[in-house]
Amino acid sequence: MRYGVVILAAGFTGLLSFSLLAVAIGTDYWYIIDVNKANHTGANGSSVIPSFTANMSSLSEAERHLLGLHKVVVIILPLSLVLLVFGWIFGLVSSLASSPNLLAGSASYFLFCSLFTLTGVSIYIKYSNQAMEEFQRVVSPENLPYVDVSFGWSLAAAWLSYSLEVATGLLLMLAARIAQMKGHYDSGVGIGIL
Repeated sequence: MRYGVVILAAGFTGLLSFSLLAVAIGTDYWYIIDVNKANHTGANGSSVIPSFTANMSSLSEAERHLLGLHKVVVIILPLSLVLLVFGWIFGLVSSLASSPNLLAGSASYFLFCSLFTLTGVSIYIKYSNQAMEEFQRVVSPENLPYVDVSFGWSLAAAWLSYSLEVATGLLLMLAARIAQMKGHYDSGVGIGIL
């Protein structure tokens, strides 16, 4: 494979990963609770999950745990987004330098960033499952058949972002290997000429 093609592919996947994570964080289609019954008087999803400004002393243990998980997600995913910006800059500099060591470092950095995204998404899934358990506790059993719960496209975008972060790291590893082999080839040609 050619070095330039691999670097362009890594740059594209890194930028697309950032864009998808930004869209996922900026939208509100992560977990959808839809009540289909007309004139339904049961609790809705937003009343189950306490807000950040809620009085912690009045919350149950389960609600405090949900709030804690939500806070972790709200911190980890934007942090992953910021780390991606630095990774993209580091990847650009290392690709321009064509340094195998810098490229390998950039690849490792992207793989490290992907762990933040994976952690944030995994905690969000745990948070959603526990929120649904709390929702089922609040809503009467006869009303549960009218409740449709699903994960939305925002979560899918975050998962795709994670996959692209891993792909970017692997492409940068490949670029590091190509640069290393090119360096060995160039040094071998230089020695042969002398």
